[in-house]
Amino acid sequence: MTFTFERSQRIAVLGGGPGGYEAALAGAQLGAEVTLVERIGVGGSAVLTDVVPSKTLIATAEASNAIGEAGDLGVQFFTRTESGRASRPSVTVNLEAVNRRLLMLARQQSEDMKSQLIKAGVRIVQGDGRLDGPNRLVVSTGKGKARTDFDEIDADTLVVSVGASPRILPSAKPDGERILTWTQLYMLDEVPEHIIVVGSGVTGAEFASAYRALGAEVTLVSSRDQVLPGEDADAARVIENVFKRNGLQVLSKSRAEKVERDGDEVVVTLSDGREVRGSHCLMAVGSIPNTAGIGLEEAGVQLAESGHIRVNRVARTSVPSIYAAGDCSDLLPLASVASMQGRTAVYHAMGDAVSPTELRNVTSNIFTQPEIATVGWSQKQIEEGIAQGDIYKLPLASNPRAKMMGIKDGFVKLFARTGSGTVIGGVVVAPKASELVLPIALAVEHRLTVDQLARAFSVYPSLSGSITDAARAMHIVG
Repeated sequence: MTFTFERSQRIAVLGGGPGGYEAALAGAQLGAEVTLVERIGVGGSAVLTDVVPSKTLIATAEASNAIGEAGDLGVQFFTRTESGRASRPSVTVNLEAVNRRLLMLARQQSEDMKSQLIKAGVRIVQGDGRLDGPNRLVVSTGKGKARTDFDEIDADTLVVSVGASPRILPSAKPDGERILTWTQLYMLDEVPEHIIVVGSGVTGAEFASAYRALGAEVTLVSSRDQVLPGEDADAARVIENVFKRNGLQVLSKSRAEKVERDGDEVVVTLSDGREVRGSHCLMAVGSIPNTAGIGLEEAGVQLAESGHIRVNRVARTSVPSIYAAGDCSDLLPLASVASMQGRTAVYHAMGDAVSPTELRNVTSNIFTQPEIATVGWSQKQIEEGIAQGDIYKLPLASNPRAKMMGIKDGFVKLFARTGSGTVIGGVVVAPKASELVLPIALAVEHRLTVDQLARAFSVYPSLSGSITDAARAMHIVG
């Protein structure tokens, strides 16, 4: 459906990541005149150096892990020596080929997104953009680092979606060879002999899990009591136990003071004086928004102390004509949230029907092995009295399909409003938890009760059967 206006609205989008892409696409679909400014390519760092390549690497790690664990299911791999004797081969990973493939997939995804925008009628300008007041972008264009040509883009609405970059510590500066950020990992030709991961948040845990599955020795330096300190405590405990069982060393309550290169090694010095030596070090200590020096404050846009752009539930900033989406804003740093913000911003700016973003309905996933998926209120919030709810946890080991697949770790946990039984949240720890959590997300979004969720027919046997089993166990007598 195309809306018509007395004068076509002009929308300029700065940054072509998930938020900017969706904003541009939504604007074009509503009949606006849309210009997208992107520095490195459509899709931004999310597609080219972050989400797409990292999850592709993790998919390879999962395949390697599956081969290694196939023996538990009775599948055995043997080759024959010259004498005819059976010999068990080792699983090896060609990291150069893996990285070549994941970067190719990232470029393909970027080109696909670019084609979609061009087909929709979006004008794409490649260059470095900055705001010149509340209704104009100035873009430096041209080839190479020294962009000498300039383009001025006037607009009724600006959408800022400039993303974030890895945080760099002065005492641990990446060199792109041995000391690395997560955007630099894809330059490696071989699986690291021993990679030290500094930071046990989502990024650190995901890469630690992946590289251990790929065959690297891994040491995870965590400043907290356990890995994934911001996640469901039961889920984090499962992941840490799996890490340790798989030979991944976790150094809890250990803060990295500095990281230095020593020839072909790296030395991580901890705050208590201990040293950890390895072949490589991945710095996964968070990210900072790319909001400095692009004219936001001069245009009157309010920023948080962290540099993130303050937005309301329709992605609007303190300046009525300027919206912000994605990791540069002060909402959840998730690609799905960025996409929703981008669409919501344009719908609101153009007077279309809009549903303000409800963070409690957002589903998130951590791509460790097994994965952790969450939605809605958390157990911690219930225990602290912020939300009123009952909790039920069902171990995945009791699920018949899990037994058939050799799955030993994981669970399904549901949270339901006390009294009404309305589903208000849940946690899934399982292989492909990102796929299994959807029924719980739908229940949260549409305020279904545990009885309504339990009445859905799950396939027998299936992992999703644990969701209806858990809901059935929370039956509200009425």
